[in-house]
Amino acid sequence: MAKAPNLFYFEAFGGTEEGYLFSTQDAEKLPFAVKRIFWLHRVPANHIRGQHAHLTTEEVLVSLQGTNTVTTETQAGKQDFTLDSPEQALYLPALCWVTLTFSPGALLLCLASNNFDPADYIRDYEVFQKIIRPTN
Repeated sequence: MAKAPNLFYFEAFGGTEEGYLFSTQDAEKLPFAVKRIFWLHRVPANHIRGQHAHLTTEEVLVSLQGTNTVTTETQAGKQDFTLDSPEQALYLPALCWVTLTFSPGALLLCLASNNFDPADYIRDYEVFQKIIRPTN
């Protein structure tokens, strides 16, 4: 069975008096070894990002500031997630179509299992549908 998008939480250290530090503590909660890290910021209001899937790359998304709405689609179906805390992370498996929206001032961190490779991207939704729902 294919992997499904799912939320998980990082451990928080600290408190309300001194603030919080969130850590993966030697990456034990991450479902893969991280090869690439990038972030999205200053995305204009009403602009939709993502709209693609990856053939092999897995990702973890963390909203460091603001709110991100993430719509995913896999062979198992569609799901909507709201990321609004840096202690919360969303795992995205390979072959997962992703659409992202941002609140004003949102900052989204992405941890990826592979380095950037244009050949790993599926940017055509119809092609993605044929891959995850092949006809017999």
